[in-house]
Amino acid sequence: MSQITDKSMNALSASMNLRKLRHTILSSNVANAETPNYHAKKMDFEESLARALDLEGLGQMHVSHKDHFPMGQGAISRVRGDIYENPDVNMSNDGNTVDLEREMAEMSENQLMYEAARRLINKKLGALKYAISEGR
Repeated sequence: MSQITDKSMNALSASMNLRKLRHTILSSNVANAETPNYHAKKMDFEESLARALDLEGLGQMHVSHKDHFPMGQGAISRVRGDIYENPDVNMSNDGNTVDLEREMAEMSENQLMYEAARRLINKKLGALKYAISEGR
């Protein structure tokens, strides 16, 4: 781990990267809202990120398979989201499972969470800048 960044900064950075991927998936769902037989995708990463935060830095343990829980140094940066077909939707007459209103609401929530993480990183960097300049 870098001397400048800490566990929270790494978690915020990983969260932002995963939220960008989630945005891409949600955008794809919206773009295919009228495509016959298209099945909406969903991505979850919050549990994996929380688990990695708990396991970050535990000894020198490393995983040997992509499905194992990330552990040890750099566990946060190795978190991946689970992408799967969304089971929580109804199929329309043409076989499409996109619920446009739900997708747009999830995009808005995802954008708010991304923006919150970005602001927190900026505040942490501002505090570092203040400390470096000795409060001047």
